[in-house]
Amino acid sequence: MSHPVDIHVGRKLKQARTLRRMSQTDVARHLKLSFQQIQKYEIGSNRIAASRLYDLSRILEVPTSYFFEGLQDLAAPTARDPGLDIVSAVASIDDEQIKSRIVTFIEDVSGRTVSKTA
Repeated sequence: MSHPVDIHVGRKLKQARTLRRMSQTDVARHLKLSFQQIQKYEIGSNRIAASRLYDLSRILEVPTSYFFEGLQDLAAPTARDPGLDIVSAVASIDDEQIKSRIVTFIEDVSGRTVSKTA
């Protein structure tokens, strides 16, 4: 299975190549590779070595950092939100009186009022 980073870099390669109106064969010729190798790079099934990435950045006239732009967006869904952890923890408290006191404390500290809908 392909790593998400390899897939992302491959998509960026395809995007840059397409914007330059270059075929996979054109890029492959510059690198002395087959167009099938470029296909494998673009779908992320083969990793692109750092030296090859550098060569691609020169051929496609983009900075090497271009291939990693937007990569932080891939990590966002897996990042934990401490606020959701707190909500989950408070919701799991069975004693309504304690739960109410904790909510009141959070309201006092934050300066915000939690709407009471039920």
